[in-house]
Amino acid sequence: MLSAELHCHSELSFDGRDPVDLLLAQAEAVGLDALAVTDHDEIDASLAAAERAADYDLIGIPGSEVSSAAGHVLALGIGERVPAGLPFEETLARIREQDGIAVVPHPFQRSRSGVAPHITRDTLASADAIETYNSRLLTGRSNRRAERFAETNDLPMTAGSDAHIAEMVGQAVTEIDADERSVDGVLDAIRAGRTRVIGKRTPWRISFRQASGGVKRRIKARIAGVFG
Repeated sequence: MLSAELHCHSELSFDGRDPVDLLLAQAEAVGLDALAVTDHDEIDASLAAAERAADYDLIGIPGSEVSSAAGHVLALGIGERVPAGLPFEETLARIREQDGIAVVPHPFQRSRSGVAPHITRDTLASADAIETYNSRLLTGRSNRRAERFAETNDLPMTAGSDAHIAEMVGQAVTEIDADERSVDGVLDAIRAGRTRVIGKRTPWRISFRQASGGVKRRIKARIAGVFG
């Protein structure tokens, strides 16, 4: 059984803070087997993390958190960036063209670009897996809705810390019954639903710090765009 962090962000995300080596070091320190860096609509840092992962005795899974027209989709196992703004179904198709898998994170959280308010339930059920535990929760209601949806539609379940700072990597872990210790082994096991979700809430102070850091970076980017 392998333990994986499938949802975290590096400094390449507009709301991330840390370089990939800090994320990898944290994953190693908490005893994970695999790490997917999933920056917003970017992939370069994730590819770099995948290349360096073996130095930390980790499986590096390349990925991205893609902003589809309906909301966010985790693309795991891809080698090239999937464009933002495409329809949900086309986003999934682009991910699968690269032999990746499409996991829908926090689907019922409208405030965090969850897709559920914007697509039909049948369309949501066409994803490869559903993130049923996201550590950045308030009441846990959205996680419970995601879990019920995955169970009702017989979809594989994953967890994600949604970490935007290195020390939160490993808050939520997906245990994966993979046939081999490799990226393909991990992805195949997720597709087959051989997963178990384990997670704990990100502390309030950390969630606030992550959110405020993202706001500051967006403001700086806008100012730079105006005066650059």
